[in-house]
Amino acid sequence: VSTQSTGLPVAQEAQLNSDQTRNKRKKNKQTKTTQPNDHPTTNMLNRVLCQQNRLSSSLSYRGAPHFLSVPQQSPFSTKSSSLLKFSEEVEEALHSKKPIVALESTIISHGMPYPKNIETAVAVEQVVRQNKAIPATIAILNGQIHVGLTQKQLEYLGDPKHGKDVIKTSRRDLAYLLSQSRTGSTTVSATSLIATKAGIRVFATGGIGGVHRGVDQTMDISADLTELGRNSICVVCAGAKSILDIPRTLEFLETQGVTVVSFGSDFFPAFFLPSSGYKAAYRIDTPDEVARLIHQNLELELNSGIVVAQPIPSEHVAETQLVQDAINTALRQAEEASIVGKEITPFLFETCF
Repeated sequence: VSTQSTGLPVAQEAQLNSDQTRNKRKKNKQTKTTQPNDHPTTNMLNRVLCQQNRLSSSLSYRGAPHFLSVPQQSPFSTKSSSLLKFSEEVEEALHSKKPIVALESTIISHGMPYPKNIETAVAVEQVVRQNKAIPATIAILNGQIHVGLTQKQLEYLGDPKHGKDVIKTSRRDLAYLLSQSRTGSTTVSATSLIATKAGIRVFATGGIGGVHRGVDQTMDISADLTELGRNSICVVCAGAKSILDIPRTLEFLETQGVTVVSFGSDFFPAFFLPSSGYKAAYRIDTPDEVARLIHQNLELELNSGIVVAQPIPSEHVAETQLVQDAINTALRQAEEASIVGKEITPFLFETCF
């Protein structure tokens, strides 16, 4: 399919530009009102993501020690190839050995309402840049893996008109999407894999997937956990998503050889909640300590990852009982509707929040 520099089909790009123009005109005519996606929980998710990006950028930038500011050698060239296409900004950063933070794209297409999803994607990239690192949002566009996206590409992924065309992409989906020239947004699993192949060491996200409640009946365990056991990447997050079975998630991470530390706390956080009630294996209090941890992981060639779980700030904490009640209600609705697999997390977030 003929494409322009954005990596989108020509017809799709023309439609996107036309839609953007119409939306701007509508916006100018409207009076300022509160939008549905100004829900406090949606805004809280925005803050969680921005917070994780600040810490990730700090880790990438510090160069304390120097090893962290230099991306590890990629098995591929630092120039775009048939497999990986780097944005100009990311390609220059890799070539110049500047600090880079990987970002997932599922949160754009499947995690937040429009247009808050795009606003958040732009905001978290800006946080990375403000902290002297380069953002590398990862996605698959028309069968091509992109490491670093343009504004138009971010908007395409987040536009609800393209929702059915954008596939939530884990490790298992990558070969299919590339072989069929499809478009997909990457989960923690796929982002971790691609970032590692690109030579990027630090990845920021809101929360990792994990072992779902009722796993003894469904066997629903996120591929995020096994992927973290395969790749030497540091994932900075707000812990595991609140909808998950946290103790079993921690046990599974241990089995996969993943180092789990809580940043500034003894307890492993649960996304909107600063504590899951379960302790992390270790506590770390400074970015320098995390940098040394990453270094030793690479020196030992463990080929397994690190989870740095940073609790949400106290001023943005959700009420525990409110969150639990919403999750329990949504889980019952999901069971009644026979919603399973990779569709369960988007459904739970949409229903709860």
